[in-house]
Amino acid sequence: MMTKTLLSTGLATVLGLAAFAPQAGLAQTAAAPTLSGQKPLIIAHRGASGYLPEHTLEAYKLAIEQGADFIEPDLVSTKDGVLVVRHEPMLSGTTDVATKPEFAGRKTKRKVDGIDTEDWFANDFTLAEIKTLKAKQAFGDRDQSHNGKYAIPTFQEVIDLAKSESARTGRTIGVYPETKHPTYHAALGLAFEDKLLDILKAAGWTEKTSPVFIQSFETANLKYLRPKTQLRLVQLVDGDGVDKDGRVTLAAPFDRPYDFAVLGDSRTNQDLLSAEGLKQIATYADGVGPWKPYILAGKQVIGADGKPQDLNKDGVIDERDRVLIAPTNVIKDAHAAGLLVHSWTFRSEPKRLASDFSGDPAAEYKAFLALGIDGIFSDFPDTAVKARDGK
Repeated sequence: MMTKTLLSTGLATVLGLAAFAPQAGLAQTAAAPTLSGQKPLIIAHRGASGYLPEHTLEAYKLAIEQGADFIEPDLVSTKDGVLVVRHEPMLSGTTDVATKPEFAGRKTKRKVDGIDTEDWFANDFTLAEIKTLKAKQAFGDRDQSHNGKYAIPTFQEVIDLAKSESARTGRTIGVYPETKHPTYHAALGLAFEDKLLDILKAAGWTEKTSPVFIQSFETANLKYLRPKTQLRLVQLVDGDGVDKDGRVTLAAPFDRPYDFAVLGDSRTNQDLLSAEGLKQIATYADGVGPWKPYILAGKQVIGADGKPQDLNKDGVIDERDRVLIAPTNVIKDAHAAGLLVHSWTFRSEPKRLASDFSGDPAAEYKAFLALGIDGIFSDFPDTAVKARDGK
């Protein structure tokens, strides 16, 4: 009885505060509770990465077919200065590089955001060499049947796809590039902020109204970009984990922007999301991209033995064993500062959903949409679009 009460109370608290109408959907309201009053954006996180290997033209095209408004390419630089699309400069997690004997000697150790990391790094490969690799699914619990089929695209190829698909579908497909590890790339002499702007300018995208957002977990490169472009900039905000009470935990390198760590700035990601921190972000960015537990999180139910309860009795403690707590003021405070809020990452697997959502990803989307979220990064754009549009 206690567990059932907690489950219903958690969701009821959220829905009550959000004035949530689960059956109506945002499509039937006069205006969405977003900053602009327009319906929220659905951003394909690394493409339709829940279905196909991430950051491939095939995953981006599927996301567009599923109705995504924007596709998200994470950018890293090759040795010869070409921007290619990978989640990290490390290649082993998302490509077949480890199976290539000709590249066995390229495995090396580097510091990435202060952490010693051993891997194959994109910046040690030319574009021609990168093009010999094939992508693989990064999540072991997702479909592996497409591994080894798709090439690693350049940023230019992603832009070309967005433009061709916009022409084909008759709707504008935006691109949402992330500048990965700016401090790391700069230290190697491969800083690419100016190159990024040049590529976007060549595409005809220079205005605030252009279908582009540029995002970063660091602050310095966004501040560098601000006087150089009218394109919309988004400050990403990371975290290390979520404690038993639903609070985001902070541990290096996820405790603060890495440029803060380099400069000895003691402010944390929590500070960035304070009302005052959001006002400061608004001086150089158009939006903020917090990890979703900063907005709405779940807590564990602790039993008399001091251990978290296995609410669904499956023998595993995961998201399904958490109950929602009240939403934070992040969206409200960000909107007050004039900032858009685009949160990440939404995934459909039941084990990645709080117990209140009963394994239904649409319920999670609708809870965040009702809170006024302006954009959602999803691995499953089709589900996100349906939830947003009340289908």
